[in-house]
Amino acid sequence: MMADKPPKISIKNLHKQFGEKIVLNGLDLEIPDGQSVVIIGGSGTGKSVLLKNILGLLSPEKGSILIDDQDIVGMNWPQRESILQKVGMLFQNAALFDSLTVWENVAFGLIEGRGIKRKKAHEIAIDKLADVGLGSDIGSLSPSELSGGMRKRVGLARAIATDPEIIFFDEPTTGLDPIMGDVINDLIVDRVKHLGATTLTITHDMASARKIADKIAMIYKGKIIWAGPVTDIDNSGNDFVNQFIHGRADGPIQMDVRAG
Repeated sequence: MMADKPPKISIKNLHKQFGEKIVLNGLDLEIPDGQSVVIIGGSGTGKSVLLKNILGLLSPEKGSILIDDQDIVGMNWPQRESILQKVGMLFQNAALFDSLTVWENVAFGLIEGRGIKRKKAHEIAIDKLADVGLGSDIGSLSPSELSGGMRKRVGLARAIATDPEIIFFDEPTTGLDPIMGDVINDLIVDRVKHLGATTLTITHDMASARKIADKIAMIYKGKIIWAGPVTDIDNSGNDFVNQFIHGRADGPIQMDVRAG
């Protein structure tokens, strides 16, 4: 029965360009229900553009994005909003609102998106902060008073506050030292497992990818050029993947480097 279950997210023949610059060029990707899929690739390869298309921040020229078998491409906002209710998001650099306290940041989706009263939302926010290893005293602080690692934890608490079915992670370890990065990876694995959520992560951090992924897909020039279980990444047989995961200058991936 499980084998016949449709993917939670199915992306087919996705195209996106800006002027003459083609960013997504017929991209295909399936994200199975309950699995953690990590997309790797260098800067400018289309990772963030893909995520923005899924979230509806950008619209593709062609292709489909199915979430629970519903194509969100071309949907009006009320329809799309009902689907995005299922989604949590950890933004790069956490993207906390400086004008709100920590607990208000965590509870933002509960109050603004779900209409939950502030008292109840505060209780949930404090519980979610505890889930990511932060005490209730942190809730009254402003984001400017937090370290980079604490901001990431607060961002993760906000991402899981609504108990989402789907969570997107945008470069979750960027700006963190290797130890704090590993702490965040462990928290992601623990919380995702607890929720049973389907997750999509974009990153260039291979240590993070290896730890949190069930499946890894590599994007290059707007297409998925390899995808497989994380256990297969070191034996992919793909020269592009091998160059990327080992960080080698020499190989088929040519970096656009300009002098001056």
